[in-house]
Amino acid sequence: MQGQFARSIAGHDHGNLYIIIEETENEVFVADGILKLCEKPKRKNRKHIQIIKKECEYNKVILHKMENHEVVSNEEVKRAIKLYELEVKHV
Repeated sequence: MQGQFARSIAGHDHGNLYIIIEETENEVFVADGILKLCEKPKRKNRKHIQIIKKECEYNKVILHKMENHEVVSNEEVKRAIKLYELEVKHV
């Protein structure tokens, strides 16, 4: 699930779009590159997010970096989220 988009479905951040940075058995750690940075991601219960399987072209760059254990920057996360939202808006 690392590198995939996730939308918050519960909590005060309901509706926000994130990218999954890390995962454990019951939780995921998500970042949006603005308020929740990659260095200090937000902890969310798996039940409180909706995973989005669709990928935009820029998200593939983040997935590739995570697979190679490279550092993903906040700018890359912000850009991927922005491109995804633009792509969804035009469909």
